[in-house]
Amino acid sequence: MASVVSMAVPTNLAAAHRRSESRIAWMLVLPAIILLFLFVLLPVVSVIVLGFTDFELGYGKFRFVGFENYTHLITDRTFRKSLWNTTVYTAIVAPVSILLGLGIAMLIESETAARSFFRTAYFLPVASLIVAMATVWQYMFHPTIGPINALLALAGLPGPNWLGSSGTVLYSLSIIGVWQSAGFNMVLFLAGLTAIPRELYAAAEVDGARSSLDRFLLVTWPMLGPTTLFVITISITNAVKVFETVKTLTDGGPNKASEVLLFTIYQEGFVYLRVGYASAMTVVFLLILVVLMFLQYRILDRQVHYT
Repeated sequence: MASVVSMAVPTNLAAAHRRSESRIAWMLVLPAIILLFLFVLLPVVSVIVLGFTDFELGYGKFRFVGFENYTHLITDRTFRKSLWNTTVYTAIVAPVSILLGLGIAMLIESETAARSFFRTAYFLPVASLIVAMATVWQYMFHPTIGPINALLALAGLPGPNWLGSSGTVLYSLSIIGVWQSAGFNMVLFLAGLTAIPRELYAAAEVDGARSSLDRFLLVTWPMLGPTTLFVITISITNAVKVFETVKTLTDGGPNKASEVLLFTIYQEGFVYLRVGYASAMTVVFLLILVVLMFLQYRILDRQVHYT
């Protein structure tokens, strides 16, 4: 009988200890849960609800209109234009910045003398305030005094009005987007390259991979699979979320040629004060991001080799 009691006491103590640890864990994580609810979940639910109303800032009353806002989106030329511009911008910025970031990372990884300098130099666009750097780009793209058109003039080529022409403004913003994103992608790829065991390159060389291209295809690219998947996800998300450069440099012009989704949402919600309609746009924007993330992980995750 005494042995049974002696065995039950440690068991009870262990259970009490686990309950105490559980309470402490919940106490530690509770602030994060509260912040997540207040600043992520609650705003998302509010936006979804407001998307079914005609709520306008400054008016106390509003009514539920069902899917009227979403029906209007289908025929809204401005929304369709901004959706197309966002698609073109993302299709340019995401792949180019990924390839450029990978190329720069491999060049820096092979450099031993000034690796820290080049790593810092290429990362500066990420650390810089894009609103402040927009002034520099505005000067670079200036049609008369800008250095880009000056170089084109030296080559005997006419320089366009980069930010003032409907045919070139979106491509000009895409150049800025690539400049801004390539450094961040470079840092991520550098981390992935550093994690690759050097022994794999030696083994590949023994197996006949003599050229740099062979070693890249057989070792580097497969081992960079998880990093590449993450970089693709981040790059596409950041490209779809473009706003600062559009607002600072072009304000959506000329003739809505550079208007993107977030800028349209900003205009509807904070300029025209049509919060209900802007909320419907935001829901569509969030759905686009979710679908893109799902497709990426559904398609690319199968080709990734995890170690």
